[in-house]
Amino acid sequence: MKSRADSNGLSSPHEVASMEPPQKAIILGELEKILKSQGFRTSKRSQQFLSYVVKQTLDGHTELLKERSIGVELFHRPASYSTGDDGVVRVQAGEVRRRVEEYYREKVDLPPVRIELPLGTYVPEFHWGSSIAPPEMEPTGLSPRTGRRRLATGIALPLGLALASAVIVYVRHAKQQTSMLDQFWSPSFATSQPVLICVAKTVVYRPSLELFRKYSKTHPTEFQTEVDRYDKALPLDPKQMIAWGDIAEFPEFGVAMGDAYVAAQLSAFFARINKPSQVRIGSHYSFADLRNSPAVLVGAFNNRWTLQMTSGLRFVFAEEGGRLWIKDRSSPGRVWSYGPGPYVKVKEDYGVVTRLLDSKTGQVLIAVAGLGEHGTEAAADLISGPEYLPEALRTAPADWQKRNLQVVVQASVIDNVGGPPRVIATYFW
Repeated sequence: MKSRADSNGLSSPHEVASMEPPQKAIILGELEKILKSQGFRTSKRSQQFLSYVVKQTLDGHTELLKERSIGVELFHRPASYSTGDDGVVRVQAGEVRRRVEEYYREKVDLPPVRIELPLGTYVPEFHWGSSIAPPEMEPTGLSPRTGRRRLATGIALPLGLALASAVIVYVRHAKQQTSMLDQFWSPSFATSQPVLICVAKTVVYRPSLELFRKYSKTHPTEFQTEVDRYDKALPLDPKQMIAWGDIAEFPEFGVAMGDAYVAAQLSAFFARINKPSQVRIGSHYSFADLRNSPAVLVGAFNNRWTLQMTSGLRFVFAEEGGRLWIKDRSSPGRVWSYGPGPYVKVKEDYGVVTRLLDSKTGQVLIAVAGLGEHGTEAAADLISGPEYLPEALRTAPADWQKRNLQVVVQASVIDNVGGPPRVIATYFW
């Protein structure tokens, strides 16, 4: 007889390798949609990782999807590198899982196949929807009728009970996580006013048009268009003297990349739960605006409102000797510093989530801020999806919903890719 994939539509690695071209084309089509989604367009490394593991699986090369093999092939690590010290593959896999989960959370229609990267493995799974059947395989031994009868007798009842139990546990867990996220944000939704997503804008300078033209006189093919002047750096001799007039302020620039990502992430989150929001940048919001609406302040050292509103709290941002810190004011000497790790491209970033129910503005105020961009992103990840918040609230008092809170998070950064947030300190009052 011909047997199909298991009852939840999951194709085994052996079945995947033996798929006919039409089924593989469907999976590749779904992969292409994921790679073009908003969550993946902003991360070339995530695109490369997901594309690599999916295509290797379809080609039947799952034996290559080991941490060391991926590190060597995809991240160009030496064959002898220590996977214990260099977690680039683990961190990137976690980032891809997060982005894939976010992609499917935003999907309205049911795709013909769902691509997942389970925890504990780098081999993706393909879950087929009801609209299309997974590939068929030829088993040996049993006749069609006998095989069906034995399968039904042997596994139907235990499988049904197991599935029912799993569904109950999953639904209960999902409701609990969603409830935590709802309870965290519910004070901000008590008013009909939109939530303001407040992003800072720093002063940005770039070479003046005259300086570009001066360079082009000796390099006729360079910087002839505005696109080139935006897209490429002007390769001046470091010893060349230029006047202050050769540098011009460009007021339309100045939003940090990490802050822009977080603003887009939070805006999409509010849209999913049907809460109006507005993104305000730089001078386009004031203290008067913060008094009239609940707000999320994005960023730390580039956002004066974050520093001002959190200055007297337990976990504060500080700068000493040119180094950036997060300090625990109740425990002298307990600090978290932004700095390089033992390897050139490995470091740790830190962020703080602050929720003030009755802030200096008289409105609910939330700050997501990091020492660097990845710390800010990790802080935003904590409160915009259900998977990370339960850990932050694990030791929270029973009435945490009615309290102010601060959560310090840590994120490993490898090859400029930030990992998921890890909760390292909390405070409720």
